[in-house]
Amino acid sequence: MFWRRSNAWRREGWITPDLDAVAVDWADGRVGKPVVVIFHGLEGGSRSHYAESIAERVVRQGWHAVVPHFRTCGNVPNRLSRAYHAGDSAEIGWMLERVRLMHPDSSLFAVGISLGGNALLKWLGEQGGRAQDLLQAAAAVSAPADLAACGAALDQGANRYLYTREFLRTLKSKTLASLKLNNNPFIDIEKVRRVSTLRDFDDLVTAPLHGFHGVEHYWRVASSKPVLRQIVLPTMMINARNDPFIPPGSLPGADDVSEAVLLLQPEEGGHAGFVSGWMPGQLSWLPDVLMRFFNFHSPR
Repeated sequence: MFWRRSNAWRREGWITPDLDAVAVDWADGRVGKPVVVIFHGLEGGSRSHYAESIAERVVRQGWHAVVPHFRTCGNVPNRLSRAYHAGDSAEIGWMLERVRLMHPDSSLFAVGISLGGNALLKWLGEQGGRAQDLLQAAAAVSAPADLAACGAALDQGANRYLYTREFLRTLKSKTLASLKLNNNPFIDIEKVRRVSTLRDFDDLVTAPLHGFHGVEHYWRVASSKPVLRQIVLPTMMINARNDPFIPPGSLPGADDVSEAVLLLQPEEGGHAGFVSGWMPGQLSWLPDVLMRFFNFHSPR
């Protein structure tokens, strides 16, 4: 079954609590059925391959899928002098609350991919048992729970040229456009233009924009790994051990998580890929695993 991109998503615009704007894309299911909230990764969105494959599987079961885009993503420029970051658990919280208000009688599930997975895990750890007031279960896929280790990996070797350069291309463009509207005295525009590593970008832009004292402070405070033991909601963490972004030694072990967290760490799968079958491959493995987990925790 092919996901028809032209018909798949119904877009809404939401105003944030601080009067910024975000794009929210829906794939509608049947009335009263559960909702799966998909939090995308760095510079991702509803057109990312993982979002489309998960949404296709969700809708095939009659459920609803929704992708709330982080600020600046989804082709919607931000109005304020801020963007999004890997530890923005407050953003996760208000988005889930908004979905709950729109579907008060439906079960809610959440899945975060990469950066979105770390932010979701951080929210789950901070909320503890309160997360059960909103969600039935959650999952994090290829989440960089140790941001320092993952940031270093992205700035080394082939990663720097294959992935980081592309991330920085759009991040720098958005930042420079935003600075024309919202001058920020703490950000040096010329240094932003010359930045070539994710570490330098987070130090020059992400940290000062969001109240952190430099990149080390940001990566330490925004990482979800320290709060994984506080998660009470049934949660699955999926991390491939050959993920080029996430060193295997930084992955959480059984002692790093609570009993509510199921660790699934296959040897292969790359970063949010998990392609199976003959070339060019299929993207069905991840959505099927997620839906089995969500169905198990869905009220009967």
